[in-house]
Amino acid sequence: MDKLAVLSGNATPGLAKDICKYLKVKLHDCLVSRFSEGEIRVKINENVRGKDVFVIQSTCPPANDNLMELLIMIDALKRASAQRITAVIPFFGYARQDRKDQPRVPITAKLVANLLTVAGANRILTMDLHAGQIQGFFDIPVDHLFAVGVFIDQLTSKLDKKNAVVVSPDVGSIKMARAYAKRLMVDLAIIDKRRISPEKAEVMHILGEVEGRDCLIVDDLIATGSSLVEAAETLKKAGAKEIWAAISHGVLSGPAITRIDKCKALSGLFITDSIPLVGEKKHSKVEVLSVADLLGEAIKRIHQEESVSSLFD
Repeated sequence: MDKLAVLSGNATPGLAKDICKYLKVKLHDCLVSRFSEGEIRVKINENVRGKDVFVIQSTCPPANDNLMELLIMIDALKRASAQRITAVIPFFGYARQDRKDQPRVPITAKLVANLLTVAGANRILTMDLHAGQIQGFFDIPVDHLFAVGVFIDQLTSKLDKKNAVVVSPDVGSIKMARAYAKRLMVDLAIIDKRRISPEKAEVMHILGEVEGRDCLIVDDLIATGSSLVEAAETLKKAGAKEIWAAISHGVLSGPAITRIDKCKALSGLFITDSIPLVGEKKHSKVEVLSVADLLGEAIKRIHQEESVSSLFD
């Protein structure tokens, strides 16, 4: 592991330290700050020449700052003659704009993929992309991990598996919901909804049997919380018992925490530390599970040129 170097920007410093603890290596020293006018300043304070470098940085809010930090760090590492640069992006921002669903709109996920590649990244390691096809936006290798294994132990203790059902909150999350249902060996239900705007959706129908059953809502990210709250309340009206949610990326923007707090139908929400949960966002209904071991194991296998495919399950 002498050639392994792990660096971190300002997005997820706690997660980066936990990953290094798993790998039993120290976090490389680098300066990521601001000049007086607000421009990002980066200086790598340790030698990385010929090393296999992993830069840990979610592009979570503030997304623009965190993305620019990542791009500038990659450029600095490339100019410092790093042998290989892997961008470890636990939460890949701008992923919701992955296609032209309206006239005259961008495909920002593709633009970000181009920026990372041009900056000098040789490989991408990420988790629970909003849309799996984003892997194809890159012309470099992408390792796409799934957080389902991290959630399973906690969910097993909360759910009555003999009478539980995994619920997909929309059609786009069916594949993820099926993976949870398979691991938990329970049934699957789907909420058919129509999106009115990026912040609001209207529930139409529930496909599947939820009456008298424990429900687990699964999704890749929660932003304002409107979809989760509406889904939980709809399930409760349909006769569901306990309702839990497992959502990989807790953006929790705007009124999300207030909505979760007021939602009596929802028993609790599990998220990962792909995005830091800090300050006023901390709440008794929200439990954070760490993906440090998952990402750490992937980094170790990539560095040692071993198979990562078993981690995709």
